[in-house]
Amino acid sequence: MLALLGGVLTATHQAATAATSAGQEGADPDPALTAASVVEVAGGDGDWQLTVDGEPYVVEGLTWGPPADQADSYMPDLASMGANTTRTWGTDASSRPLLDAAAANGIRVIAGFWLQPGGGPGSGGCVDYVNDHDYKGEQLAAMNTWVAEYRDHPGVLMWSVGNESVLGLQNCYEGTELEAQRVAYTRFVNDAALEIKALDPDHPVTSTDAWVGAWEYYEAHSPDLDLFQVNAYDAVCGIQQAWIEGGYDRPYILTEGGPAGEWEVDDDVNGVPEEPTDVAKAEGYRAAWDCLMDHEGVALGGTLFHYGVEEDFGGVWFNLLPGGEKRLSYYAVADLFGGQAPANTPPVITDLAVGGDRTSVPAGSEFTLSASVNDPDGDTPTYEVLVNSKYIDDNGALTPADFRDNGDGTLTVTAPGRPGPWKVYLAARDGQGNLGIEATSVNVVPPPVDGTNLALGAETTASTFQEEGDGAPFLPEHATDGDDGTRWASDWSDPQWLQVDLGASTRFDTVQLYWETSHARAYEVQVSENAQDWTPVHTVTDGAGGVETAAVDATGRYVRVLGTERGTGWGYSLYEFGVYAS
Repeated sequence: MLALLGGVLTATHQAATAATSAGQEGADPDPALTAASVVEVAGGDGDWQLTVDGEPYVVEGLTWGPPADQADSYMPDLASMGANTTRTWGTDASSRPLLDAAAANGIRVIAGFWLQPGGGPGSGGCVDYVNDHDYKGEQLAAMNTWVAEYRDHPGVLMWSVGNESVLGLQNCYEGTELEAQRVAYTRFVNDAALEIKALDPDHPVTSTDAWVGAWEYYEAHSPDLDLFQVNAYDAVCGIQQAWIEGGYDRPYILTEGGPAGEWEVDDDVNGVPEEPTDVAKAEGYRAAWDCLMDHEGVALGGTLFHYGVEEDFGGVWFNLLPGGEKRLSYYAVADLFGGQAPANTPPVITDLAVGGDRTSVPAGSEFTLSASVNDPDGDTPTYEVLVNSKYIDDNGALTPADFRDNGDGTLTVTAPGRPGPWKVYLAARDGQGNLGIEATSVNVVPPPVDGTNLALGAETTASTFQEEGDGAPFLPEHATDGDDGTRWASDWSDPQWLQVDLGASTRFDTVQLYWETSHARAYEVQVSENAQDWTPVHTVTDGAGGVETAAVDATGRYVRVLGTERGTGWGYSLYEFGVYAS
């Protein structure tokens, strides 16, 4: 076992020290910006530079995460890191507090305009850039409105039209139509650039996309963009060679980059992408920045990802201060930008491991978690264990798990009640506003039941079943086939039932229901000798889904689950329905 060093294990989340509190010592941030600037892309032929009022300007920044109306609370901290720039994805009436706070702290903003479809989660619906002239007209009008509103604001560095839409269009089209849409989109971006420049000749216009594969479209169809932008994450060190091989004629800014994302890493034994450690993430930012700065005269700087405060799945993966708590990556980026030296740094967790077989952990059972934790400043960490079900139901929330300290450097953790692959996080807090957090996974399975499953392979019928949808048909017999990868699903109405014919009147003592997300809030397990007259043997009025196991003393040939109230807006759905006799 690996020891937990220098810590006291508690289930209580210690209050986070605000990200804006004192915690670094050193030079003051840049003075406030009080007047609009003239920003230009100067030079050429591999010897470009960005200038602000004629002075060289290297973009050293982070993408912006907190709400715009909280910018005055967080922007001083961003400035203390040595950042001179932040980047947004949208600009509208709500942007003024962010621009005001940025300017007050010597920070300039790459002001974005969102266009559908972006490339990542939550990116919006599909748009027909060939034919939907109304959408394009509406977007141009909105961009013109906000450029006119903010063009004289001292916080504006440049305008950025769209984010990853060349990539995102592949989710809407294919083949020759996809090609036509990408051409139409990048031509529209150029139209936007021309209109923005007519309103504001003093700030460059650019557009960003995922990786450099989109640049050939901008090169051919967006000649009026002043520079390229690219989101690259763990692939930053390949941009320079790709730029050379592509023969491109414009410089670029990195707009999202740093450690590897979940799409760039290998899966673990449970099929869960292996999240880099805090140490690896910090090194990822350093490596990305070194490679970017090595492309002299072409790479004009970048905004690393991400100055965010969300404390969910994505927040733990990417944010420098989830929940307002600073991580190793926060201090690594501050060091890159010449920010204030830290007075205290986070606990470092290494060698996080699950004892035993983490591919088969019974729901509600206990498993062992171990790790080594070291606090560089000698602070006594407190701990929290959290779990996340993203790879079951795409839910990003982190939920505290019950655990206890065994006193020997290990934790005993209670597994979630719902089967499937769960991420498990160990968080260590030093009481100084710093956070160390690492992740692993366990695959939760239905708890074993003593005896013989009489329903396995038995004739199974239902009131209804869904014949359409991804994975359909969702047949009744899927609930008794012994395969957790198949399921029965009913129509979206009450009541619904699933019935098993045991072949003869049989006594049984346990039932187990393994629900999909579409579970029953209220249901009965009933028995019958003739499939007409039913007697309830188990009643639930507050079902929560997952795996529900109940002891009964019942006899019958037919066993039925009668759902009377759904727990979701969908129907009823069971992966497995077991009827056991010991």
